[in-house]
Amino acid sequence: MEKIRTAVIGVGYLGRFHAQKYAALSQCELIGVVDTDAEVAARVAAELGTRALMDYRELCGQVDAVSVVTPTDTHAEIAAGLLRAGAHVLVEKPIAQTVAQAQQLIDLARQHGRVLQVGHLERFNPAILAAEPLLSRPRFIECHRLAPFKERGTEVNVVLDLMIHDIDLVQMIVGSPVTTLDAVGTPVFSAEIDIANARLHFENGCVANVTASRVSLKTERKLRVFRDDAYLSIDLHQKILTVIRKRVPPSAMGELPVHIEEQSCAQGDALLAEIQAFLAAVRGEGPVVVSGEDGQRALRTAIAISERMRSAAREAVHA
Repeated sequence: MEKIRTAVIGVGYLGRFHAQKYAALSQCELIGVVDTDAEVAARVAAELGTRALMDYRELCGQVDAVSVVTPTDTHAEIAAGLLRAGAHVLVEKPIAQTVAQAQQLIDLARQHGRVLQVGHLERFNPAILAAEPLLSRPRFIECHRLAPFKERGTEVNVVLDLMIHDIDLVQMIVGSPVTTLDAVGTPVFSAEIDIANARLHFENGCVANVTASRVSLKTERKLRVFRDDAYLSIDLHQKILTVIRKRVPPSAMGELPVHIEEQSCAQGDALLAEIQAFLAAVRGEGPVVVSGEDGQRALRTAIAISERMRSAAREAVHA
């Protein structure tokens, strides 16, 4: 089987990891890395034994599959150019700046028969994969994603930076359209919203309460799913799945009628799993795990939450 010719556009903090994964896989060849910072591109290229470029257009026609790991406001232009040139594209989240841009990428991928995958990494988290068989019929979902402040990523608000991970997971789990939502948030250390909470109501009756902060003193990524007969606690950071089920009757007087199972999952390598799934889809050996439509759905909800926060802020000023 011929090796898949790969490249990474944008090799800053996260893009460098993408490049490392491609370089280590036997089924593909990393033919180049691209960055507008020539020094960064040269450093990563030297590390991985490949070419350093400053313009992604130099790769058009020379690559089969590409990761786009650039600032969000460049996703649409770069991914569209690569799809038109016949490349399969893995674009980091969020898929684009606007829902219309996301639709353009979906349409281009369809027209050219190319794979378009979106980098919602938590889909490949070992704890989520372990919980997947138990995620049916949710009634209520609660998410907390807390992180210390970093300058990286602050060109967008915390909803598009962090919360969008949980928005994607929640919408995957619920499998029903959002009917109404409410949200509040505020800047703390940056010009954009740094901490936010959203409450989503779904057509099937499920409700999700989602909190994201990039101004916390600790790192926490937890998702809790409540069903009529069970409660799942998923620690996405520590990779621990806890399942609490009803037990009838209790085995001793005064004992809670519950049975608790805790599973520590292997730490795994979610980024490697994501890239391997992308390459499998390129070869026609597997589905696109996070499609352009999935990325667009998460973006649409994230934008709606952002707009609701801005509206709430204006209402507070005029109150």
